[in-house]
Formats: sequence, structure tokens, C-alpha cells
Amino acid sequence: QEWKNTFATWNPQDFCNISKIVLPTNTFWSPPIFIMERVNGQNTNVDYMVVMHNGSFNATQPFQVTLTCSLMILKFPFDTQMCNLSVASFLYPASDLVMKTRRSPAEMMKDSQSFFLTDGEWKFTNLSIIEYMEELDHEEFSVVTYVISMERRPMLYILNLILPTCALYLLDMAVLFGPSSLEEKISFQIAIILGSSMLAVILNNILPTSSNKPPLIGTC
Repeated sequence: QEWKNTFATWNPQDFCNISKIVLPTNTFWSPPIFIMERVNGQNTNVDYMVVMHNGSFNATQPFQVTLTCSLMILKFPFDTQMCNLSVASFLYPASDLVMKTRRSPAEMMKDSQSFFLTDGEWKFTNLSIIEYMEELDHEEFSVVTYVISMERRPMLYILNLILPTCALYLLDMAVLFGPSSLEEKISFQIAIILGSSMLAVILNNILPTSSNKPPLIGTC
């Protein structure tokens, strides 16, 4: 966070050329901000900020949070999800406090890709920034929303879910139209039904459930 306080200025030449100092965050006023989609989180104990001679304040507060995000899994496992991270300060209206981003979305995208080093299920694809005013109780408040786009890596689901399902149904069609006897076809069909039931149980444990529409692979 960066902001200015015109009452906290001095001439460096009058104080041994000291142009900046480090002070506790409770020494001066600092803008309180909130993350609207936050469920829980853990803040670090960095309770200091840098004060420049021209009244510019710089405070860094790293923390880890868990956010709520609405998922659309209709195209699972080839889906791309978009989650919002909205930063706001509902203690001061827009007439007193307006938040602006210092860096462009391209710069933040580059930094985010350098921090996102995990090789897990999701792939970070895009980051965009929206600045707008939120009306609450007949007052407007400044809000900055970071729209995060992430793409699911489908290889695990293709190997463990899609390929076995396709193999079962291809085998079912081969036996159905094959030269086998009726008794053999019935027993094999029962085995395929049991295998499909077990696959449906595995599918129920793998598929995400936080969506209004089920995925196509689950519907089929």
C-alpha cells in the first residue's frame, strides 16, 4: 500500500540527509482494507512501514487467505475458472478514500507468474484488474477487483477417468455385436455394469460438487 500524508514531511538537509525512516504501523494513520471474498486467512507480523521525507508512506503486509469462488464445471476436466479477489475499505467512502492500482495488469501478470511456481492441478493463465465504485447504504466505496483466470490440467482425469470409461463402452459394443452366445453376452454385460458402477463411485469422489450444473462427463 502507498499513500501520502502532507503533515508528515521534512527537509532531509535539516536531519543529516535522512530521507526515509521506518516506523510502526500504529504511529500514523493507515488505510484499512478488506478482502470481500475472504473466508479465513493468516496474516504475518510485519507491523512496520516506510515513511519518505515527502510524506509518502509505503506499507507491505503479506498474508495467505482462502477465498470463495463460484465454479462452472460443465466442461470438466477441460474447464477454465475465473475467481475474483476484491479489495475494499468500507470504513471510508469514496469522497475520503479512493484506491488505485500502481502497476498495470501486464506487470502484475508477470509477477504473479513468477510467484506461481507450483505444478499442481491448476495453471495460472491471466490476471485482469477492475476499478469501480460499490454503492452501500446510499454511499459509494472504492473497490479494486483482481480477476484471476486458471485452467485445469486435464491429463490426470484423462488417464484415470476418460480412457477407462471409453474402453468399457467400446468393449461393451464389441461384445454386443460379437459372435458370442446369449449367455456369454449377458454375463459379460453384468460384469460391465458392475465395472461402470465402480467407475461411477470413483467419478463421484473425483468430480467437484460446488456447481449448479453437473459436468458433461458426469451427465453422460
